[in-house]
Amino acid sequence: MNPRSIRFRLIIWYAGLLTGAFLVFGVGLYQVLQGYLESSLVQLLFRRSDQIAVSLLSGIDKTGEHYVADQIANRYTPENYDRFIRVTRPDGSVLYASGRTSSFDPSKLPPLKAGAVHGDFVQKEMMEDGNRLMVTVKVVQANEGRRFLIESGGPMSPIETTLSHMRIWLLLGVPLLGLVAVGGGLILVGRALAPVERIANSAEQITLHNLSERLSLTNTGDELEHLSLALNRMIARLSEAIEQNRRFLADASHELRTPLAALRGELESVVEQARALPELSDRVGSALEEVDRLVKIVDALFAISRLDAGEAQQEQARFDLASLVASTTEQMSLLAEDKGVSVACNVQGSVHVDGDRARIKQVVVNLLDNAIKYTPPGGSIKLDVSAREDKAVIEVADTGIGIPPNALPHIFERFFRVDKARSRDAGGAGLGLAIVKSICAAHGGQVYVESSEGQGSRFKVELPLARPGQRLTN
Repeated sequence: MNPRSIRFRLIIWYAGLLTGAFLVFGVGLYQVLQGYLESSLVQLLFRRSDQIAVSLLSGIDKTGEHYVADQIANRYTPENYDRFIRVTRPDGSVLYASGRTSSFDPSKLPPLKAGAVHGDFVQKEMMEDGNRLMVTVKVVQANEGRRFLIESGGPMSPIETTLSHMRIWLLLGVPLLGLVAVGGGLILVGRALAPVERIANSAEQITLHNLSERLSLTNTGDELEHLSLALNRMIARLSEAIEQNRRFLADASHELRTPLAALRGELESVVEQARALPELSDRVGSALEEVDRLVKIVDALFAISRLDAGEAQQEQARFDLASLVASTTEQMSLLAEDKGVSVACNVQGSVHVDGDRARIKQVVVNLLDNAIKYTPPGGSIKLDVSAREDKAVIEVADTGIGIPPNALPHIFERFFRVDKARSRDAGGAGLGLAIVKSICAAHGGQVYVESSEGQGSRFKVELPLARPGQRLTN
């Protein structure tokens, strides 16, 4: 998943917020539980001390210390309940102290002096065996004016065990809840962005040749529906603008062909009549060459306009691309031989495609013509035709002058010429490669170029292979 995508960021935010909320809630619950358990233990210990103070120490002057000690031992039996009770006289001597329990030894706790303690308090004691003890200290004033200290304690191991289980649940639960949050985020964000993906996929299918199609609308009344409507209106405006451009190009090309044909005819007759005047004949011949060049430009523009209008899709048939390239190469080999350039064609079996045979042949002719035109004498041109996965591939490589790096991005633009002066001398108008690109696009294919200045160029055409179930044409 792309970390810069909206999907990724929404999931991270959603999962992060939920996990953070779970973590804060868990830590808060842990602290509340810890406080509640410790407070409950302290209250229990103070209640026991209050009971001893009220029921026993308040009448110690009448019952005697021995009676008080026996009653504490018999009533509360602290050793059996894993508790600690100690009553200290004002002089620091112990009136009563409980014995050793299964969890701790109270004798390890030094007694306090009543005179040194001025109020009730709570303390936590760490025993030698590592156990912690919660101890409450209560100051009691007897009837005869003597002050006693009642220490009541209990082990904190049950609290620590409960908190330990709580920590384990938090350590396991928070990551698990985080995973659940991520999974839920994937589902929720996926559903939320599904209309966006459908809009994107629909937009990807709309090309120059099917601008009449529109994006599917989601009747939700939300921002996505507004986006779909806005994109459909934009596509409609683009379609109208492109259609106007096509009509203008087709109409202009059509209108120019007739006067140019008439002008060429007139100039040819003038040349015939002016053979006796060499200077006039040369000037008329030069004008005739310019007219011929204009005719070629108009024909090329007319061809592009027809391709943009979908002509190639209307005349599709199945044929063997390898055979077409081989025969076209043989036909143009004479032009290469006249210039001293060798041409070789490597065909790897039959390669069947669906399309307009004449237009595909025009692709091969234009690429070969370009290669011959810009390859110096003694150079070589190699053509390869092969089927790779689901594509038919034509490669035309030459050892010519190459293309400068700054010109490569513009090489398929209309009327673009690397060397305008030289291209004009060679009769080029910068439309040959534009036609190649238009034909490839009309057939659902693409054309690429790789070139190093002074070392040659390689053009690669990719077309979809023919689907099974259709007859082959010659």
